[in-house]
Amino acid sequence: MDEQAFFWKIMRNELPPPRAAQTLGISFRHVDGEAGSVEVEFQGREEFTNPAGHIQGGFLAAMLDDTMGPALSATLRAGEFAPTVNLNVSFHRPAMVGTFIGRGRVVRKGRDICFLSAELHQDEQLIASATATAIIRMLQN
Repeated sequence: MDEQAFFWKIMRNELPPPRAAQTLGISFRHVDGEAGSVEVEFQGREEFTNPAGHIQGGFLAAMLDDTMGPALSATLRAGEFAPTVNLNVSFHRPAMVGTFIGRGRVVRKGRDICFLSAELHQDEQLIASATATAIIRMLQN
């Protein structure tokens, strides 16, 4: 775990969190940088609903992506970032306006390619799950 990596600077409030994460109302409940796992909380707002009154699937996918991303980011070194190259989402039940708990982990981290997984829960119910592939890159100045 590299304390100078951008993720840890965000956690120490030395850098602002990403705007997308702010929009989703993210807050971190637990981070284990050694294990590559996180537990986060999101706020599903009225603005995220579809005509049926449920949270639109794209927002749920973004929450899952913003669960897996930090799990991996917590393991990266300074100057590294890891964009998602593939995201597979399964929706298990309708999601309502309110609080969501995301649990994400690094399944396997290679030199460049990483495999991730996450689940999104609301009121103790599994709402959606995802797997992703990310690729580690160096920031270009």
